[in-house]
Amino acid sequence: MKKTLLIAATAMLCAGAVAQLRIALPEAPQPKYQFTTVDSVAITPVKNQGNAGTCWCYSGMAFLESELLRTKKKAYDLSEMYVVFKTYEDRAEKAVRTSGDVSFSQGGSLYDVLYAVDHFGLVPDEAMPAGVMYGKTISAHSELSAMSDPIVAAAAKLRSMQVDADGEQLWKKAFRAVHEVYLGKCPEKFTVDGKEYTPKSWAQSLGLKGSDYANLTSFTHEPYTTAENDFQKMVIEVQDNWRWGLSTNMELDDFCRVIKEAVKAGYPVLWASDVSEAGFSRKGVATYDDEKVAESTVSSDQVRLIGVDAPKEEAQDAEKEVTPKAQKIVTATERQAMYDGKKTTDDHGMLIFGIANDQWGNEYFMVKNSWGDKSGNYNGIYYVTPAFVRAKTMNIAVNKAAIADDIKVKYGIAAPAQGKKGKK
Repeated sequence: MKKTLLIAATAMLCAGAVAQLRIALPEAPQPKYQFTTVDSVAITPVKNQGNAGTCWCYSGMAFLESELLRTKKKAYDLSEMYVVFKTYEDRAEKAVRTSGDVSFSQGGSLYDVLYAVDHFGLVPDEAMPAGVMYGKTISAHSELSAMSDPIVAAAAKLRSMQVDADGEQLWKKAFRAVHEVYLGKCPEKFTVDGKEYTPKSWAQSLGLKGSDYANLTSFTHEPYTTAENDFQKMVIEVQDNWRWGLSTNMELDDFCRVIKEAVKAGYPVLWASDVSEAGFSRKGVATYDDEKVAESTVSSDQVRLIGVDAPKEEAQDAEKEVTPKAQKIVTATERQAMYDGKKTTDDHGMLIFGIANDQWGNEYFMVKNSWGDKSGNYNGIYYVTPAFVRAKTMNIAVNKAAIADDIKVKYGIAAPAQGKKGKK
C-alpha cells in the first residue's frame, strides 16, 4: 500500500468513517505474513489453557503479569487455578440462590479476575498449578464439570438446605470437595522470595488493586456513560457476566482510541472478543471479512475444546496461509446489530500487548493467546487488524492511568489509586 493510502485509511479508522479499505498487494505476494513490531508491552510466556473454558482467567493472569512487568516487578507466574476455584464457588452459589436462573459453567468474565484480586488475592502458580491433581501440566476440565455441574443443578432445585454443625450448607462442602480433588486445595499461606504470605497479603505486596482498572465497552442499546446519563454504567448481557459487572459505555471511536493509545503508551489491554469468525484464522491472523460474518457460527474454542466440526472455510484455512482482505470499518449501528443478532458473541479472552505492521504496511494489534505456544504460525501470538477489534470486541479492561484525561472527564472515570507511567 502506498504511504498516502495508509495515512488516509488510518484517518478514516480514527474518525469512524464507513469505508471499504482495499489493501494493495504486490503482484506476487509472499506466502506468509512478515510482521514488524512498532510498539509492544512486556509479556510473560504464552500458556495453554488446555481443555478448559478458562480463557477469562488465563488472559486475566497474563494481563496482571504484564502489569507487574510494567511497574518493574519481577516476572511472576500467577496461578489461574486459584482464581478459577474461588470464582466457581461464587458462581455456583449465585446459581443456587437464583434457582438456576444464573447459569453455572466453566466460563467467566474479565471482571471476575479484577474482582478476585481485591476479594481473594493471588497465589504463585507453583502453589496451585494446573493439572497436577491428575498428573498433567495443563487443564482438562471435562470430567470436573461432569462431577460438579450436577451438584449445582441439584442444589438449585432444593426447597431447603441441610447444614452441618457449624451452619455450612452441605452442598457447598460437596462442591468444594469435588474441586479440591480436581484442582487441589487453595493454599492459605505460601512462601515467595523467602517471605510468607497469604493470598491477599501477596496481592497487596505486588501493588495490584482491581479498582485501578476500568472495564470499558461500546454499545448503543444503553446510554453512554456521560454526564447526561449521570455517568451510569451498563451490564453487558452475556451469561458469563454472571456477577453483573458494570462497564463504562463509550462511543465507538473513543473506545477504539483508548485501546490504541494504551498500547502505544506501554500499557497492556485485557480483551474479550468474538473469535467465531471466518476472518479469525487459526494460523494466527484476524481480519474483518464482513461478507462472511453470517457464515460464522462455531467459535474456535468450541472447535478446540469440545470437538465441534469447524466451518469449511476454517478447515481450509488451517492448510494454507491467508493474505490481507478487505477491511470494513463498521459503524456503531452495524456493531450493535451484530450483537443483537448474536453474530457477535462472548467467545474468548486474550491480551492485546503491541502494534505491528505487515510487509505491505498494514497495521495489526499483537495479541497473546492462551492456546499454547504451538498455536498459529507465530508461537501463540496472534495479529489482529484494528477493523476486527472495532467490530468484534465485547469489552476491555485497562489501567485507568492509560486513559487520556479528556476521555476520563467525558466518561467520569476516576484516576487510579496510584497510577504509574507505561514506558520509561
